[in-house]
Amino acid sequence: MRQARAERGNHPDAVTTAVDKQINELLGSIVKGEKQKKPATRTRPGKSGKGKRERQRVVVTGMGAVTPLGLNVDDFWRGLVEGKSGIARTTLCDTSDLSCQISGEVKGFEPRNYLDHKEARRMARFSQFLVAAAKMAVEDSGMNLSREDADRMGVLVGNGIGGLPDVEDGFLTMQEKGGMRMNPFFMPIILPNMAAGQVSLILGLKGFSSTITTACAAATQAICDAVEVIRLNKADVMVAGGTEAAITRIGIAGFCVMRALTSRNDEPARASRPFDARRDGFIPSEGAGVLILESLEHAQRRGARIYAEISGVGVSSDAYHVTAPDSDGSGAMRAMRWAIGDAGLKPEDIDYINAHGTSTPLNDSVETLAIKRLFGDHAYHLAISSTKSMIGHLLGASGGVEAIAVTKSIAEGVIHPTVNYEFPDPDCDLDYVPNVARKKDVRAALSNSFGFGGQNACLVFRKFEEKAA
Repeated sequence: MRQARAERGNHPDAVTTAVDKQINELLGSIVKGEKQKKPATRTRPGKSGKGKRERQRVVVTGMGAVTPLGLNVDDFWRGLVEGKSGIARTTLCDTSDLSCQISGEVKGFEPRNYLDHKEARRMARFSQFLVAAAKMAVEDSGMNLSREDADRMGVLVGNGIGGLPDVEDGFLTMQEKGGMRMNPFFMPIILPNMAAGQVSLILGLKGFSSTITTACAAATQAICDAVEVIRLNKADVMVAGGTEAAITRIGIAGFCVMRALTSRNDEPARASRPFDARRDGFIPSEGAGVLILESLEHAQRRGARIYAEISGVGVSSDAYHVTAPDSDGSGAMRAMRWAIGDAGLKPEDIDYINAHGTSTPLNDSVETLAIKRLFGDHAYHLAISSTKSMIGHLLGASGGVEAIAVTKSIAEGVIHPTVNYEFPDPDCDLDYVPNVARKKDVRAALSNSFGFGGQNACLVFRKFEEKAA
């Protein structure tokens, strides 16, 4: 082998000779003063001119939600502003022998309101949620899909576990009745990517499609990636967000043995208490949140209503531990800093942070530390609140519904509270908008999501202005 390499080094092959010939010809033409042709520079559709292609601006034009506080965005947002709780005793599975017996279930959801009977039977609950939220978001956007280029429309969805209840049911069926009695749609029902696949299929979206499974950061990272897809001019419209439906015996038991969940079963509505000194764990929940993202050019061309602009994305990894956040907050801090920098802003430009705020002892103190390290003195002038204080932790779907909360804060000039904040924690000494909503002109806001595995994702939302600031 070494001899062969040596021979190739002493005797150039045909490819090398051809390359040398091209280089000599190029050098010769430069010496003679001949102008070389430059590759064409790609510009944005509908634009002409020279130079580097401008980065697409991305705006939010539609929203859809299925949550423990309601089956649409209006009910969800009203509940948040009023400080209502969507937490109650778990009914979807038996938790009588588990340390956590409460959850944030979606109440009154009827799949046939959004799907025909056959479609619904062939979908897991997490896919049903997403299809419902996506349909609501498209309707809210005022977009007529039949008039759009389906090749330029895509789906990017985050979820953490996929069809976990169906996995549990399938296992029990196999154990009790035998493997050949399982649902023939078992495999396509449980796969995490099937929610995005079903939305693409039902809405006829033929462009960029993907699924992100970065645990609790999944939906936020899906929105981050959807923003990048539009920026790169690979799509005009993206259906982006997250969905989760993992309230099942095996799922809750798994979190219980980790001691990640609350045991405050006697007062469900007061159990989720982010940043409070007596917090003792998060509450498992379910639901879906979807945004319609468009390039600004596309939205303006069709005369769309614009709720807000997403101007910054940041994704980082702690590279520290499989479940615990880095104790110095550096991973979360990097994601926040990169998102703010990507938006062309400085930390002091941020008015509001929708915190990850899980109500676990470690997460809330580390997130607070990360905010203080990044923002310095400005940290004490920020409004910070946790949506999870009222709806619990939607796992991979959290970032989708929290993105809706941030968008509504910008559009309505109101920040929802962090409820159940009663006992100050010396390690969590910032302004968490305790217990009562606050009117505030929100020009720029940050949305945080931090997942198991140390995977972090952050988004910067801004009040829309015709000219980029």
